Amino acid sequence: MEILDIVDENDNVVGTATRADIYKKYLCHRIIHVLVFNDAGKMILQKRNSNLSFCPDHWSTAAGGHVGTGETYEQAALREYKEELGATSDLEFLGKIFFQTDSTNEFFAVFKTQFNGPFNLNPDEVSEITAFEINEIKAMIKNGEKFHPELIFIINNYF
Repeated sequence: MEILDIVDENDNVVGTATRADIYKKYLCHRIIHVLVFNDAGKMILQKRNSNLSFCPDHWSTAAGGHVGTGETYEQAALREYKEELGATSDLEFLGKIFFQTDSTNEFFAVFKTQFNGPFNLNPDEVSEITAFEINEIKAMIKNGEKFHPELIFIINNYF
């Protein structure tokens, strides 16, 4: 059972809840995203596994996920990076953004790194990774390809 911190409008921890309760009760929580760029400056995206309950077969950031209770944003970013891509490298903090939809409200921290691999993909979460130019990603979004809504939000806010 995954336990997450509940946070207030200033990102201060005010309690904990299960991941299921977080979404059921629309509680504010924390997420991380890791943007991985290769030496050519292309952003590496993961295609989410088709068996995932949320956004299956959607393009997403190279690594992302929930911040567990008691974890810092950076600790969660390094953990998810290792779990999903089987890799690690130094992370640069880009910023923190508040994100809200009709199904979630969350703060997410965005980290950036430069890494060419090798990667050891977790097949339970990631079906493939591909490197794209930012303009290619924008064109894919415009053309209606399936993208995780948080990735679209990141692209719109940072690129």
